[in-house]
Amino acid sequence: MTDIQQTVYVVEDDEAVRDSLELLLKSDSKPVQTYENATAFLKDYSDKMAGCIVLDIRMPGMDGMELQKKLNEKHSILPIIFVTGHGDVPMAVDAMKEGAVDFIQKPYREEALLEKIEAALEQDREQRKSLGQKQEIIRRIKSLTPREHEIMDRMIAGQANKVIAIELEISQRTVEIHRSRVMHKMGTHSLAHLVRMVLSVKDLIDAR
Repeated sequence: MTDIQQTVYVVEDDEAVRDSLELLLKSDSKPVQTYENATAFLKDYSDKMAGCIVLDIRMPGMDGMELQKKLNEKHSILPIIFVTGHGDVPMAVDAMKEGAVDFIQKPYREEALLEKIEAALEQDREQRKSLGQKQEIIRRIKSLTPREHEIMDRMIAGQANKVIAIELEISQRTVEIHRSRVMHKMGTHSLAHLVRMVLSVKDLIDAR
C-alpha cells in the first residue's frame, strides 16, 4: 500500500487561487491535479485515487458540501480539507460531521496549509493500510466452505463443539476438524483474534 502514488486533488473554481495552490504544491514536490468544479472531479473520481482533496466550499453548480456527500455515498476514504473565504462555524461543524479532516479559511498561511495537507496524506496512508488488512481478512473468509463458514459463525457466537455438533447433527469430531480448518484458513490460533478479525470487517461485508 505504501507504493501507491498519492496526489493532492484541488477543486477550486477561482482560477487564480487554483493556479496558486498548484504552484505551491509543486514547489513542495507534491503531485497535484486541479479541477475547476466539483462535477469535473466527480466525473474523474475512482476509488483507486489516493491522497487528499483540497476543496473549495462555495462554487457555482455543485458546491463543496454536496460533493463531499456524493463522495461519502461512494464510500470514498480520501481525506478532505475545506478551504473557503466565506465559511462560518455551523458550516465547519457540518463539514466535520460529514468526515472532513480540516476546515481552513482564507487568507491562510501557506505553511499552515501544507502542514494540514501532510497530515491528511498520512491519514490516507493509514486508512489504506487498514483497508488492505481488512480486504485480506475478507479474502480469507471467502476461502471458507459453506460448512466451515457455518461453523465459524457458531464459534464466534460462543457455542461449544458439543452444542454445534448437536444442532448441526454431525459428530463432535467433525466439528473439531472443521474448526481446525477455519483457524488455519483465517491464519490464527486464537478464538479471540478470530472474533476481532471478523468483527473488524462486519461493516464492509454488510455494505455489500
